[in-house]
Amino acid sequence: MSGADDLAKVELVAVARVAKPRGVKGEVACDLLTDFPERFDGLEELIAVFPGGRRERLTLEGSWLHGDRVVLKLEGFDSPEASAALVGCELAVPESEAVELEEGEFYDWQLEGCRVETLEGKEVGTVREVLHTGGEAPVLIIRDEAARENLVPLAESICVEIDVDAKLIRVDPPDELLEL
Repeated sequence: MSGADDLAKVELVAVARVAKPRGVKGEVACDLLTDFPERFDGLEELIAVFPGGRRERLTLEGSWLHGDRVVLKLEGFDSPEASAALVGCELAVPESEAVELEEGEFYDWQLEGCRVETLEGKEVGTVREVLHTGGEAPVLIIRDEAARENLVPLAESICVEIDVDAKLIRVDPPDELLEL
Protein backbone atom coordinates (compact mmCIF):
# COMPACT_ATOMS: atom_id res chain seq x y z
CA MET A 1 0.00 0.00 0.00
CA SER A 2 1.45 3.39 -0.90
CA GLY A 3 1.75 6.40 1.39
CA ALA A 4 -0.94 8.20 -0.60
CA ASP A 5 -3.35 5.31 0.00
CA ASP A 6 -2.55 5.44 3.73
CA LEU A 7 -3.10 9.20 3.79
CA ALA A 8 -6.53 8.83 2.16
CA LYS A 9 -7.69 6.56 5.00
CA VAL A 10 -6.50 8.70 7.93
CA GLU A 11 -9.26 10.41 9.93
CA LEU A 12 -8.38 14.11 10.07
CA VAL A 13 -9.12 17.12 12.23
CA ALA A 14 -8.98 20.48 10.44
CA VAL A 15 -6.95 23.10 12.33
CA ALA A 16 -6.77 25.94 9.75
CA ARG A 17 -8.04 27.05 6.33
CA VAL A 18 -5.67 28.88 3.97
CA ALA A 19 -7.13 32.33 3.27
CA LYS A 20 -4.41 34.00 1.19
CA PRO A 21 -0.71 34.23 0.39
CA ARG A 22 1.13 36.60 2.72
CA GLY A 23 4.57 38.09 2.19
CA VAL A 24 7.20 37.53 -0.45
CA LYS A 25 8.60 34.26 0.94
CA GLY A 26 5.50 32.15 0.30
CA GLU A 27 3.85 32.32 3.72
CA VAL A 28 0.10 31.82 3.94
CA ALA A 29 -2.39 33.54 6.23
CA CYS A 30 -4.89 31.04 7.60
CA ASP A 31 -8.19 31.20 9.44
CA LEU A 32 -7.98 29.20 12.66
CA LEU A 33 -10.27 26.17 12.93
CA THR A 34 -8.95 25.15 16.33
CA ASP A 35 -9.49 26.48 19.83
CA PHE A 36 -5.81 25.73 20.48
CA PRO A 37 -3.68 28.07 18.31
CA GLU A 38 -0.62 27.14 20.39
CA ARG A 39 -0.82 23.67 18.80
CA PHE A 40 1.19 25.01 15.82
CA ASP A 41 4.23 25.49 18.08
CA GLY A 42 6.50 22.51 17.50
CA LEU A 43 4.18 20.99 14.86
CA GLU A 44 6.24 19.55 12.03
CA GLU A 45 3.66 18.36 9.51
CA LEU A 46 0.19 19.24 8.29
CA ILE A 47 -2.05 17.51 5.80
CA ALA A 48 -3.54 19.78 3.14
CA VAL A 49 -7.02 18.80 1.99
CA PHE A 50 -7.66 20.49 -1.33
CA PRO A 51 -11.13 21.37 -2.62
CA GLY A 52 -12.16 18.16 -4.32
CA GLY A 53 -10.62 16.00 -1.60
CA ARG A 54 -7.00 15.48 -2.72
CA ARG A 55 -4.64 15.22 0.28
CA GLU A 56 -0.98 16.14 0.50
CA ARG A 57 1.52 16.07 3.39
CA LEU A 58 3.19 19.43 3.99
CA THR A 59 6.22 20.19 6.17
CA LEU A 60 5.76 23.18 8.46
CA GLU A 61 8.84 25.40 8.63
CA GLY A 62 7.39 28.08 10.90
CA SER A 63 4.25 29.62 12.32
CA TRP A 64 3.13 32.71 14.20
CA LEU A 65 -0.12 34.32 15.22
CA HIS A 66 -1.10 37.55 13.52
CA GLY A 67 -4.35 39.03 14.83
CA ASP A 68 -7.04 36.35 14.65
CA ARG A 69 -5.13 34.32 12.05
CA VAL A 70 -2.11 32.07 12.00
CA VAL A 71 0.64 32.63 9.42
CA LEU A 72 2.37 29.49 8.22
CA LYS A 73 5.56 28.94 6.24
CA LEU A 74 5.40 25.60 4.45
CA GLU A 75 8.37 23.84 2.84
CA GLY A 76 8.43 24.09 -0.96
CA PHE A 77 6.16 27.14 -1.11
CA ASP A 78 8.71 29.93 -1.46
CA SER A 79 6.82 32.62 -3.37
CA PRO A 80 3.36 34.21 -3.25
CA GLU A 81 2.62 32.58 -6.60
CA ALA A 82 3.45 29.10 -5.28
CA SER A 83 1.50 29.54 -2.05
CA ALA A 84 -1.56 30.82 -3.97
CA ALA A 85 -2.14 27.16 -4.94
CA LEU A 86 -3.00 26.47 -1.28
CA VAL A 87 -5.78 29.06 -0.97
CA GLY A 88 -9.01 27.32 0.09
CA CYS A 89 -7.24 24.22 1.44
CA GLU A 90 -8.02 22.95 4.88
CA LEU A 91 -4.93 22.10 6.88
CA ALA A 92 -5.39 19.16 9.18
CA VAL A 93 -3.70 16.78 11.59
CA PRO A 94 -4.52 13.11 12.12
CA GLU A 95 -7.36 12.61 14.59
CA SER A 96 -4.91 10.72 16.81
CA GLU A 97 -2.93 13.98 17.24
CA ALA A 98 -5.90 16.12 18.33
CA VAL A 99 -5.38 18.10 21.53
CA GLU A 100 -6.72 16.03 24.42
CA LEU A 101 -9.74 17.64 26.05
CA GLU A 102 -10.84 17.62 29.66
CA GLU A 103 -13.33 14.99 30.87
CA GLY A 104 -16.82 15.87 29.63
CA GLU A 105 -15.55 18.06 26.76
CA PHE A 106 -15.94 16.99 23.14
CA TYR A 107 -14.96 18.14 19.70
CA ASP A 108 -17.82 18.86 17.30
CA TRP A 109 -16.54 16.11 14.98
CA GLN A 110 -16.83 13.60 17.82
CA LEU A 111 -20.51 14.44 18.33
CA GLU A 112 -21.49 14.69 14.66
CA GLY A 113 -22.86 11.35 13.50
CA CYS A 114 -23.79 10.18 17.01
CA ARG A 115 -27.15 8.45 17.44
CA VAL A 116 -29.41 10.19 19.93
CA GLU A 117 -32.01 8.39 22.01
CA THR A 118 -34.06 9.18 25.11
CA LEU A 119 -33.42 7.49 28.45
CA GLU A 120 -36.37 5.22 27.61
CA GLY A 121 -34.60 4.10 24.42
CA LYS A 122 -36.76 6.03 21.94
CA GLU A 123 -34.73 6.96 18.84
CA VAL A 124 -34.45 10.75 18.32
CA GLY A 125 -32.11 10.79 15.30
CA THR A 126 -28.50 11.51 14.40
CA VAL A 127 -26.43 14.60 15.22
CA ARG A 128 -25.99 16.41 11.91
CA GLU A 129 -24.16 19.46 13.25
CA VAL A 130 -23.13 21.25 16.42
CA LEU A 131 -24.26 24.87 16.34
CA HIS A 132 -22.38 27.45 18.39
CA THR A 133 -24.80 30.29 19.09
CA GLY A 134 -22.79 32.16 21.70
CA GLY A 135 -25.26 31.07 24.38
CA GLU A 136 -24.49 29.00 27.46
CA ALA A 137 -24.33 25.71 25.56
CA PRO A 138 -23.87 24.69 21.93
CA VAL A 139 -26.93 23.24 20.24
CA LEU A 140 -27.09 19.80 18.64
CA ILE A 141 -28.96 19.71 15.34
CA ILE A 142 -30.47 16.23 15.30
CA ARG A 143 -32.06 14.87 12.11
CA ASP A 144 -34.60 12.05 12.38
CA GLU A 145 -35.54 9.43 9.78
CA ALA A 146 -38.22 11.73 8.33
CA ALA A 147 -35.53 14.44 7.80
CA ARG A 148 -37.07 16.63 10.53
CA GLU A 149 -34.61 18.45 12.72
CA ASN A 150 -34.69 18.83 16.48
CA LEU A 151 -32.54 21.36 18.27
CA VAL A 152 -31.22 20.14 21.61
CA PRO A 153 -28.94 22.16 23.89
CA LEU A 154 -25.71 20.35 24.72
CA ALA A 155 -26.35 20.82 28.45
CA GLU A 156 -25.46 18.22 31.07
CA SER A 157 -29.03 18.34 32.41
CA ILE A 158 -30.37 17.26 28.98
CA CYS A 159 -27.53 15.27 27.38
CA VAL A 160 -27.04 12.99 30.37
CA GLU A 161 -24.78 10.40 28.72
CA ILE A 162 -22.31 10.93 25.88
CA ASP A 163 -20.32 7.96 24.62
CA VAL A 164 -18.34 9.10 21.57
CA ASP A 165 -16.70 5.68 21.18
CA ALA A 166 -20.14 4.05 20.83
CA LYS A 167 -21.40 7.12 18.87
CA LEU A 168 -24.37 7.40 21.28
CA ILE A 169 -25.91 10.32 23.18
CA ARG A 170 -28.71 9.66 25.66
CA VAL A 171 -30.98 12.61 26.42
CA ASP A 172 -33.49 13.45 29.14
CA PRO A 173 -35.34 16.28 27.39
CA PRO A 174 -37.82 18.64 29.04
CA ASP A 175 -41.43 18.17 27.89
CA GLU A 176 -42.10 19.40 24.36
CA LEU A 177 -38.41 19.88 23.48
CA LEU A 178 -38.52 17.09 20.91
CA GLU A 179 -40.96 16.35 18.10
CA LEU A 180 -41.18 12.59 18.53
